[in-house]
Amino acid sequence: MGTGTRAQFPKRAVITAGMPYGNKDLHFGHIGGVFVQADVYARFLRDRIGAENVIFVSGTDCYGSPIVEYHRKLTEKGEYTGDLPSFVEQNHGRQRDVLTQYHIAIDLFAASGLGRSGEIHREMCSSFFDTLFKNGFLEKIARPQFFDTKVNAFLNGRQVMGRCPVNGCSSEQAYADECSLGHQYEPTELIDPVSTVSGEKPAMRDVTNWYLSLPRFQSAIEAWLKDFASHPAARQFAVLSIQEFLEPPSIFVKRETLDTDAALLASLPAHDRAAGKGLSDRLSFRTLADMEKARALLAEKGIRYRTGKTLVPFRLSGNIAWGVPVPEKDGLAGLTWWVWPESLIAPISFTKTYLESMGKGADEWKHWWCSKDSGIYQFIGEDNVYFYGPAEAAMFMGVNGKISADVSDGELSLPDLVVNKHLLFLSRKASSSSEIKPPMARDLLKYYTPDQLRAHFFSLGLGQQNVSFMPKPLNPAAKEKDGDPVLKEGNLLSNAFNRAVRSCFYTIQRYTGGKLPEGNVSPAVKEESDRTILLFEAAMHAHNYNAALSIVDVFVKSMNRQWAERTTGISETNIPNDAIIDGFHMMRTAAVLLHPIAPEGTEMIREHLNIGTEFWSWEHIFESIPFFMKDASHRFKELPPRVDFFRKHASQV
Repeated sequence: MGTGTRAQFPKRAVITAGMPYGNKDLHFGHIGGVFVQADVYARFLRDRIGAENVIFVSGTDCYGSPIVEYHRKLTEKGEYTGDLPSFVEQNHGRQRDVLTQYHIAIDLFAASGLGRSGEIHREMCSSFFDTLFKNGFLEKIARPQFFDTKVNAFLNGRQVMGRCPVNGCSSEQAYADECSLGHQYEPTELIDPVSTVSGEKPAMRDVTNWYLSLPRFQSAIEAWLKDFASHPAARQFAVLSIQEFLEPPSIFVKRETLDTDAALLASLPAHDRAAGKGLSDRLSFRTLADMEKARALLAEKGIRYRTGKTLVPFRLSGNIAWGVPVPEKDGLAGLTWWVWPESLIAPISFTKTYLESMGKGADEWKHWWCSKDSGIYQFIGEDNVYFYGPAEAAMFMGVNGKISADVSDGELSLPDLVVNKHLLFLSRKASSSSEIKPPMARDLLKYYTPDQLRAHFFSLGLGQQNVSFMPKPLNPAAKEKDGDPVLKEGNLLSNAFNRAVRSCFYTIQRYTGGKLPEGNVSPAVKEESDRTILLFEAAMHAHNYNAALSIVDVFVKSMNRQWAERTTGISETNIPNDAIIDGFHMMRTAAVLLHPIAPEGTEMIREHLNIGTEFWSWEHIFESIPFFMKDASHRFKELPPRVDFFRKHASQV
């Protein structure tokens, strides 16, 4: 086959999946919204470019105020008696177990605050901070922080609740300086703040922290976004979401107020006025400092306003004791990393930890994260696009020592982002912090097999739109006669493909004693198989996963149709050799394409073919089964009666 028009892949690849907080078990959104897609792509690349050239890492996000606050509440209720590290370690173990149950073949599921990965992570964070400081991209800024006068203590980010001040935000939860949708704002902007510790309105006291000078990277981030948007695999909703943060500093004020107070407009720093959504107009300023002056003037006059999205200094440090220590600089000591910038470094730390466990040198991670030959794919939900987009890009540029998206070989690469839309539950957004509580991932295995759920989640098209997860057993509105939407893709495996594979094996056992007849694949089947391989490869390269599975679905249906046409009415002992040869070739093609999606069943096919793992290698993707057989005497493993390669769950039988 020619390679001129084929999709091109890097020589090496790192795949990361968004890190779940260490305060609870994994729910269906963790698995279905990120981990399945990341795992399938990692498995695909292992087959496509070689398992030794792929590293898939993720881990428990051990730090951050959500964990501290959740542990505090459980302890107060008497529902947990251990210390914070033990609490995180327990949840880390539960998360790892669930990933194993879903066949998530992660090379290292680490923990940012535990064991050797925690030690390496602290070292990596210190190195990042020292480098950013040396390169001149950090600044000390005194900002007000919430202080609960009733308990005489500063409040962490999750101990303050209010309403998001960002114009048009639909978040159900707004915390001290960020909402659940990732919008950043000043603590003083939070609307109607309340301390979750005392229930009182907190006071404000200045605290000095380290910030990354994010606005300085505006032009470089714009260049990075332009390049990101030009990739065929870029998801345009993610591009548009990032673009919103590149708008000039803006304030939204009711149009009626602006029209009736000319003196107010005249007193504000230079700005442009434009119609906003609804009853407000947008006032855009040249600098953040000008916007801050305008905010102060509006607040002084008691005029309500909302801020727009823009690049603001990105806070790196905080004063939560449970965190990664920040090196002492310029007399500023006793600080810890804010969880978000620290978690952006964690995948690098985990890569280094994994390579060390494989006996590699201390700098081996650079061959994966700082090489033009390596691709880095980060699978995230759209709520986190600000952090993995502008914030991460600026951090990595700062470590490289330049305000430029033009990364040279040997410098820290700017990862490719694979951003998924929301995975809803019964048509509503579900999260641990919302009124709609999500089902736990391990509980879904009471109703479905891992391969059924993997195929369903993979097919949902989260790269294009929000999609609702509608499991019939958990849907109170479902009627007994209704089908289960979750089983549609699983039926491709447990019905169509399972039937085709069983037919091939049982026929050959009765007809040839388990040996594949000699002969060549027919030109029509070879052409159809090769075309399907290339289409699937292109869809995977574009991260168009629902299209990838649809391509295999069409191919498996064709396989069943052709087998039926060529064997119907014919005794199993008289089925033509060419029909068997074609059937096994199509089975091989479908098995290799489905291998990353349904690993359990496809591995069973390989084992019964009595062929080694080289069967999955795309180096020989267009070869037929005889290519992998030892010699002409090669026999397949006997398949006992009524054995399924792709099982249905016991509840479905």
